[in-house]
Amino acid sequence: MSATLHRYENGEMLAEALAHAVGARLEAAVKSRGNASIAVSGGSTPKAFFQALSQRELDWAKVSVTLVDERFVPPESNRSNHGLVAANLLKNRAAEARFVPLYHDAASAEEAAAKASAAVADLNSPFDVVVLGMGTDGHTASFFPGGTRLEEALDPATPRGVITMEADGAGETRLTLTFSSLQDAGYLVLHIEGDAKKEVLARAEMPGEEAEMPIRAVLRRAASPLQVYWAP
Repeated sequence: MSATLHRYENGEMLAEALAHAVGARLEAAVKSRGNASIAVSGGSTPKAFFQALSQRELDWAKVSVTLVDERFVPPESNRSNHGLVAANLLKNRAAEARFVPLYHDAASAEEAAAKASAAVADLNSPFDVVVLGMGTDGHTASFFPGGTRLEEALDPATPRGVITMEADGAGETRLTLTFSSLQDAGYLVLHIEGDAKKEVLARAEMPGEEAEMPIRAVLRRAASPLQVYWAP
């Protein structure tokens, strides 16, 4: 599956363009079906996009927002993707959106993953929009090279839902949607910024084992065309 590159002069222009594209698809889903769903990623890259999207005019009360992946930390932690989304996206007009967290206060990450799987099962399948990020090691979602359950996470036969992941590069134990949950989104986006990540993506497009650079699974096997939004 080939990727389409959307290139912008800077991060601000990218954020506005991506917010426009995503907002339009959410609006269309609400109008055609009565509701819409989006899964977003954490990290510093999407903050400006979140802030721009939060001001889009649409019926946010009919939009469900969840995370592509999460650390097994409470939302009060400065490492929490939930906290990041709450501070940057779930405000302004988007304050009315329904948020479906992956973290749950549970005795173990495995128990939290089971609860998260049940919660996201109530959302539209497939998602209307999925916005992925990517690390310089080629990970996306919490599909980390060398991850404890990487093969399972990337296997299309693994059911939709949330599983745990541990890896040297992950820090905390992670909760992540499986590849099968993400790969057929109505609009599948990879949002990256900077020359270093563009170079990583170029390497991922070359021959090699998927497990070495998990983003290759998305590039090669996603059912939906990948839309790459990039700015220097």
